Amino acid sequence: MTIQLNTDKNLTIHQEYEDKIQTQLNEGLSRFSDLITRLEVHLSDENGSKDGLDDKRCLLEAKIAGKEPIAVSNLGNTYDLAISGALTKLKSSLETVAGKMKAH
Repeated sequence: MTIQLNTDKNLTIHQEYEDKIQTQLNEGLSRFSDLITRLEVHLSDENGSKDGLDDKRCLLEAKIAGKEPIAVSNLGNTYDLAISGALTKLKSSLETVAGKMKAH
């Protein structure tokens, strides 16, 4: 599974944080690694430099071999919370897809 990390102009990711994100995603999605060919991560700040609640956004798009991609997003006070929430949503969606694939 290839993981591609994208950010908006308001965010610069240091290598340590990028490694942490990749590890979190690899561990969280390890069960589905044979299903996912590529995972795109989009991090953005919804209101730029202004402060706000739940303004950090994480969009995860999983490309699945032979299927339509699955995209989920989540907002949080921090990028960690946004990533964690999006990961939970993606796992739920992948459970459904994997279940349907086994049924056929």
